[in-house]
Amino acid sequence: MTSPGLPVDLKAALDAKLHGLSRDDAAARSAVISQTYRDGGGSAAIRSEADALAYALARMPATYAAVIACLNALCEAKPDFAPDSLLDIGAGPGTATWAAAEVFPSLASFASIDANPALRSLALELFGKSPRLSAVRYVQGKTQAALANAEAADLVIASYLVGEVDDPGRAVLAGLMWARTRNTLVVVEPGTPAGYARILALRTQLIASGAHVAAPCPHDDACPLRPPDWCHFAQRLPRSRAHMALKQAELPFEDEKFSYVVLTRAPVRRPRARVLAPPEVRKGAVTAKLCTRDGLTIASVPRRAKAEYASARRWRWGDAVT
Repeated sequence: MTSPGLPVDLKAALDAKLHGLSRDDAAARSAVISQTYRDGGGSAAIRSEADALAYALARMPATYAAVIACLNALCEAKPDFAPDSLLDIGAGPGTATWAAAEVFPSLASFASIDANPALRSLALELFGKSPRLSAVRYVQGKTQAALANAEAADLVIASYLVGEVDDPGRAVLAGLMWARTRNTLVVVEPGTPAGYARILALRTQLIASGAHVAAPCPHDDACPLRPPDWCHFAQRLPRSRAHMALKQAELPFEDEKFSYVVLTRAPVRRPRARVLAPPEVRKGAVTAKLCTRDGLTIASVPRRAKAEYASARRWRWGDAVT
């Protein structure tokens, strides 16, 4: 499993940009950008180098951690997957590219797409600190138009992008992303009911186009969850002092909640279940909500079943159950 902490080169590059930075100004910019995202405005609020840096300092650690969690799940499903090429759609400051490079040493070709010039400029500066990523091809342009001209890649990632596209455009975007996917597509969205709904719609559309789910679902069938429940997971990551100041936070950690789907061209061997919530470990049993090949179930593993109980005690939210 790859660690959810930022790579050394990226952390050093971000730390260097903190020197001489007004933390109050960066925190104010970050708050405005965050509110714009919550209001559905997307990256339109990021207009300058200072905005892009404030966004990256506040959001890159959590976004990176979420993408790493999804790629770790991909590696569990496809342990022999060794992609040569990556296409990062809606790349922003390049977070998913850094994550993919960390997980897959096989990657030799990197391409990125984003419409925001300030984020592209920052991403290229950060990529320049990594010998491996210094040659990333980063196209600035509207997502759908850029995708239409992009080369297909073994691994395609769209992290926190679909929510920035209006409802009529999402089906078109999903189709374009799948058309550019040679092998595997990873889509990550916020772990909210709305984010899950976007993942679910894309999942349904692309399964109908021939895709197979590699994670998190242990099947290609309809999702068994019913509102107000929704499928999401969480990744805990530490906060540095600077990160705490920028986010005006008191806790030295945060839990990034996300929804995701990994889709492949060919079927993969899937686990028999996925843990959908933090299990309850009690003296007499471990109880957990599982999505299984046969649907949703609440599993209770009694202490007297020693081997099964010992295994169930190690279950964590989001784990595959083999």
